[in-house]
Amino acid sequence: MKITQTKEIEAPGLGEKIKTARLATRKPLGELAYKAGMSTANWYRIEAENMKSMSIETLRTIEKVLGVDFGVKFPD
Repeated sequence: MKITQTKEIEAPGLGEKIKTARLATRKPLGELAYKAGMSTANWYRIEAENMKSMSIETLRTIEKVLGVDFGVKFPD
């Protein structure tokens, strides 16, 4: 039997933080998006916060590719 729990939290300004971290790497967006397993268009949508939500897995992948921790945590 599977038990599922879904949680959502607000992360205001996360898109801008991702963009700032990306620019600080001085690496091409295409390279970073490829390493994250997504299209450049999708990455731009995340930075512009034009998406209703993003999975925690996607965020953790972006953090890994950029080498940063944005401090997004779910309460216990």
